[in-house]
Amino acid sequence: MNRNNYYNMGNVGGVNETEFCPDCPTQTIYDPPITQYENYFHPQLVNVVQNIETVKQHHCCPVYQQHYTHTEKNVMVSNVKRGKRTKSSSKNRSKK
Repeated sequence: MNRNNYYNMGNVGGVNETEFCPDCPTQTIYDPPITQYENYFHPQLVNVVQNIETVKQHHCCPVYQQHYTHTEKNVMVSNVKRGKRTKSSSKNRSKK
């Protein structure tokens, strides 16, 4: 493929494609430099002192103890039964 899009132009000014050579100057582009790192690791002794503190926590927890009281009372009960009138349901009333 022709980089300058002259490929599909056909004859230019009476000259066929194989003889046509445009005058395109060469360009130079510089990319920014790439930095490469090589890492080397060496052992280094590091003393770590860890202090441990013990905290004794005291908590109050509810422990339930049940205590009972007892009372007595005297009630008079009569042998005479009082008759209560029972209400008829609304369905029975409407079926007269």
